[in-house]
Amino acid sequence: MRPALYVLGSDFSMTNGDSREAQPAKNRRRQEAREKARVHRERQARRDRRGRVALQGGLALVLVAIVTTVGLIIWNGVQPPGPGPANMASDGIHIGEGFVATPTAALASDADPVPTQSDENGTVDIRVYVDYLCPYCKLFEETNAEQLEGYLETGAATVEIHPLAVLTSRSQGTQYSLRAANAAACVANYAPDNFWSFNSLLFENQPAEQTSGLPDTELLDIAEEAGVPVTGDMTDCVTDQRYKGWVNAATDRVLAADIPNSNIDEVDGTPIVIVNGKQYRGALDDASEFAAFVLAQSADGATSAGTSADADQDAEGDAESDEDDADESTPAPSESPTPAP
Repeated sequence: MRPALYVLGSDFSMTNGDSREAQPAKNRRRQEAREKARVHRERQARRDRRGRVALQGGLALVLVAIVTTVGLIIWNGVQPPGPGPANMASDGIHIGEGFVATPTAALASDADPVPTQSDENGTVDIRVYVDYLCPYCKLFEETNAEQLEGYLETGAATVEIHPLAVLTSRSQGTQYSLRAANAAACVANYAPDNFWSFNSLLFENQPAEQTSGLPDTELLDIAEEAGVPVTGDMTDCVTDQRYKGWVNAATDRVLAADIPNSNIDEVDGTPIVIVNGKQYRGALDDASEFAAFVLAQSADGATSAGTSADADQDAEGDAESDEDDADESTPAPSESPTPAP
């Protein structure tokens, strides 16, 4: 039996020795696991701190943006309306015989425009609403410029030009329509008698839609070519877009079909051409058709004026006749009798 016990004791001694040797390895593994856990916790803590800082920073930026937006809304609400140009009280510039503009005082951009009074002497009133990026406006200009200039040279008609900014989004973000209309307003303000030439040159140099359009420096060059004195004020007017608010307000009024002295109740595009209050809807590239329309409206205007004059004369004649009848039928008042004593 001893050998068995010996064997058992021997086995036991060997097993116990292995256990003592394995213990340090287990401790190392535990220590490594604890270290990994500690490192992980520290990393997570740093990530959490960064997340909180980022969140707080983001909230701060959002708060600043909200405050800024509210401030801008309040500022825009309390600041006075932007100025409008001189010589465009009707939202357009009225050009008469010899290409001379009719002077008018400047109005605020949100003020109601003052319609130009029609000429009672038979002069044809032509109004043209244009966007300087609109190819159809250019087509009308190129087709009819010669006869329009003839009307102005002889005084047969006046032409009132209304710059609009309908196609502002079609110039790769440069807002060419708005900038060109603003430049036209600057010319009307500083050199109104050069407006006709500037208007013609803008169409002659018209850029294509979906391009960046002409830079402000070229708009100023065109103004100088039209005879406009390009002073510091004129340059600042163009580059600072001084009449931007007025252009947008005038455009909104037209798009809302707020066009006085006309038969228009809906606007469906540009150009808008009105002759003696009636819209021209003929071919834009047919000068003969437009000339016939102008002649017809001129004749209608003359007929209306003649009918009105005849009616006034008839009314005056009837009034005189009634006065004569009254003189014949109504006795003169007698003197009051002297009361009896």
